[in-house]
Amino acid sequence: MLGFLQGVSYGLFLTCLPWLLVGLVNPRLAVPVDPPGRLQVILRYCLVVPFISMLLWLTSLWGGFGPTLGGWLAGLVAIPVALPLERRLRGWRERRRVRRLRERLAAEAARRRAEEEREAHEAGLTVLDPARPPAEADELVLALCRAKQALLDAHRPDLAVQADRIYSRYRHVLAVLEERFDSGELAFARARELVGQVCLGAVDTLHSMAAQASGVVNVDGDFVRRRLSREGRRLGNEERAALRRRLDLLEETEQRLRELAARNESALTVLDDTAVSLARIETGRPQASVTTEQALEELRRFVSRADRYGRGAP
Repeated sequence: MLGFLQGVSYGLFLTCLPWLLVGLVNPRLAVPVDPPGRLQVILRYCLVVPFISMLLWLTSLWGGFGPTLGGWLAGLVAIPVALPLERRLRGWRERRRVRRLRERLAAEAARRRAEEEREAHEAGLTVLDPARPPAEADELVLALCRAKQALLDAHRPDLAVQADRIYSRYRHVLAVLEERFDSGELAFARARELVGQVCLGAVDTLHSMAAQASGVVNVDGDFVRRRLSREGRRLGNEERAALRRRLDLLEETEQRLRELAARNESALTVLDDTAVSLARIETGRPQASVTTEQALEELRRFVSRADRYGRGAP
């Protein structure tokens, strides 16, 4: 066994120089790291591998046996065998890291979505569940559910909450309409049609937002910024320009999303104005036979004369 280790140490030491030369020409062939660099090649084949070889040699010296042929051959093929294995190990660790990162991001998004839904409930906002639309849902409500699902698929729950706000305003305006008008009146049908058109325009805007967000859903802005900050000097001009272009695309998309969100805010304001204006309309007949001022004056007179009834009593 000690002779085998001696052979491994000799063979491993002899392969350091050839692999160093190969790595200086093409670092990707000699090191399993990504991105490969000549500095990693120099550190690996001038320090790390010779240190391992020297450690094996010193460990096997006390036995007094000479190196074996099997050890020589094992040392010669150790690096070409270890490189693909290390690449697979690094790839597995990177995939696990990415999977854990995605799970953490998904958990954070779910937590943030739950907080938004809780805040919406506390604020009196009705939260739509795209998987289970309301029982009385019409075509407009179903369209809102589809738009919200599209935004959730694009990983933008912060924008999907606009569908809940539009749905709440829509229900509120319809409730005010039903209170102020009879369902058979022409004004009721006309007002409901106009409200539906405004909400359908907001639904179209939500779908546009989902399309814009889905276009950059796979662009990790934080990763691009970290890479530019850490490896900016080592990157080539083309790669640096490509990374900066990704950031520009993210910024342009966010600007477009803000513009579309502002358009929906205008639609929400119109719905609020409609609800307030409709609430001010007096369409019912007064139930009192006299005005409030007359009733108050008669009540005052009755109170001022109430003591006479008491004195006149037997």
